[in-house]
Amino acid sequence: MNDPSPPDPNATIAYQLREPVRPSRAEARGGRSWSARAGQPDLARRAVLERSRGRLVMAAAGFGLLFGAVGLKATIATVIDPREPRRPVQRVAQSASPAETATGRAPITDRNGEILAVSLPVTALYANPRQIDDPADVARRLARVLPQLDASRLVGRLTGDRQFSYLARALTPREKQAVNDLGVAGLHFEESERRYYPQGRAAVHVLGNVDVDGAGLSGMERYHDERLRARAHDPLRTSIDIRVQLALRDAVAKAIDDYTGIGGAGVVLDINTGEIMAMVSLPDYDAGDIGAATPEQRFNRVTVGTYEPGSTFKLLTAAAALDFGTANVNTSSFNAASPIRYGRFTISDYKGKGRWLTFPEVLAYSSNLGAAHMAQGFGPQRQREFMGRMGMLSRIGVEITETALPLVPPANGWRDINMMTISFGHGISVTPLHVVTGVSAIANGGILRTPTLLAQPPGTQRPGTRVLTERTSETMRRLMRLVVTDGSGKGADVPGYFVGGKTGTAQKTGPRGGYLPNKRIAAFVGAFPMNAPRYAIYVMVDEPNPNARSHGYATAGWVAAPAAGSVISRIAPVLGLVPENPQEPTILQSVGIPLQPGRPTPRPGATAAAPAPAPGRGTPPAPARTTPAIAPRPATPTPVPNAPTLAPPTPLRVTEVETMWEQAVNRIRFSMAAQAATLTGTAEAATLRNAAALDRADEVR
Repeated sequence: MNDPSPPDPNATIAYQLREPVRPSRAEARGGRSWSARAGQPDLARRAVLERSRGRLVMAAAGFGLLFGAVGLKATIATVIDPREPRRPVQRVAQSASPAETATGRAPITDRNGEILAVSLPVTALYANPRQIDDPADVARRLARVLPQLDASRLVGRLTGDRQFSYLARALTPREKQAVNDLGVAGLHFEESERRYYPQGRAAVHVLGNVDVDGAGLSGMERYHDERLRARAHDPLRTSIDIRVQLALRDAVAKAIDDYTGIGGAGVVLDINTGEIMAMVSLPDYDAGDIGAATPEQRFNRVTVGTYEPGSTFKLLTAAAALDFGTANVNTSSFNAASPIRYGRFTISDYKGKGRWLTFPEVLAYSSNLGAAHMAQGFGPQRQREFMGRMGMLSRIGVEITETALPLVPPANGWRDINMMTISFGHGISVTPLHVVTGVSAIANGGILRTPTLLAQPPGTQRPGTRVLTERTSETMRRLMRLVVTDGSGKGADVPGYFVGGKTGTAQKTGPRGGYLPNKRIAAFVGAFPMNAPRYAIYVMVDEPNPNARSHGYATAGWVAAPAAGSVISRIAPVLGLVPENPQEPTILQSVGIPLQPGRPTPRPGATAAAPAPAPGRGTPPAPARTTPAIAPRPATPTPVPNAPTLAPPTPLRVTEVETMWEQAVNRIRFSMAAQAATLTGTAEAATLRNAAALDRADEVR
């Protein structure tokens, strides 16, 4: 017999994995439990396989997620957002580092929400010199990727025993990545903030600047430094309207360029709230690059520059005379035919009329003589009191740190000669902001409000001080309008907006107190519309020079008045002012006044008198009355529109006897004082020495 062969293990496995044989129908009918006995091993094996398959799927998914996370992290760290190595937590220099975590600084906006200053996150690069092995090589490599850095200076910053040294304050993302790619140990990054000024040069003297650590240096940045730091998410809203600011800057810059001046200034002020809508000082600089600015560019001519205001101060003299009741706009007249002599010195008019002038004519023709005689009516003490009331003797409390104190005579030195020169804007120096603030009070009904650079809520009534009666303010508005329609300010007129104001040309003083030849300030100050005043404007050009278009003149009527007119024509529609009909009778009546108002009929017994002292009351000394300076008017007078033509022998005015009496007494009193006066102060001597030759009146266009 053949021995049976050993069983094949593969056959056994194949048998076990083989599909089970279904039972026959007979076996099924016999009720045998064959399927139960034969299928149990197969079901158990299937269950084991199913469990193994689930575990494999779960393990594969886990490994897939793990490798996916690692790949995603690697992609982010190397491609999307590459990061520098973290600094060691135990860095000792942390306590000695001058850099701190940026706390944030609030943005500054204009009144309409336009951003004027904002802090943005930047990356700073610093080094730990102790960790730098080869400073020269590192400096050379850094200079290649950061060309703005000097390699020789970098060597000095990378050398030494200190543990912290700034290399660059603000890196762009590209520059940061380039430095990071160098892989130099000892170079570190720090997140900080940098102040940006999106409007560039616009409003730079209002905003000011900050230093490298974000602390305010000047302007509103310094004045409101604590507020900007404490409320970083609350924007500081200024009163500036950037549209008005740009229009004003363009006009002042054009006037400077046309007349080759060395600088200029401009202000637009809301006369009812005191909000400064625009403030320009030229030359200026880029607010984001203060390091390149010169001292002349950083100088704020509006709030720090003090200048003799010239004939613009005649508005204050006229307002004081009306408010004190020492003159009447309809009946008063002033002698502009004879120069005023004070000792060895003489005050006269530039291109004067050589005759007596009415009250409106004194302003329209910008007569120094008329203003001086007008001031004699109220005297030096009341003049000083009025100037103090108008804010001309103190510093203006506007919300910037750069403000100047006016230069005025002391109280015990405010004499008659000071009174006369100050009446036409000489012998006193104030800032342009002083002038426009005072004129705003004259035009707005007589309320003086401190100017502000902070936006006021709509409808806010800011407190103020009454300095003039409403009647005086109304009369002054008529006179200001007259200067623009018939006087030296014609260039400022804009049809439909009824501009009123006053020109002023003042000689500049030198460092030793004397006046500088051919160095002048040409300015215009006014308000609009005069029938319902809303805004005041001031435009000034420093040291303008004549050109062919101005026919050889560089006075304010040629230089500043047209610039003010161009500003008004641009900003009035922007500010929502609709032009009126220039020939509207009701408006013309409300803002008009004749150059020569009608006089009342003389009382019985009163005769028409020539402008001379009343008989029997004495006459001034001969030198004061007979002088070559009061020769008859030239055959070809200066052409002035609407100027009256009067024969010299004919009495110019029918004046009441009482008015003539008072004027004669004033002339006698002044002449007697002039004979006894001796000038010892250099400032007074310089003022009078130039009063005639360097007259501050303006040319009528």
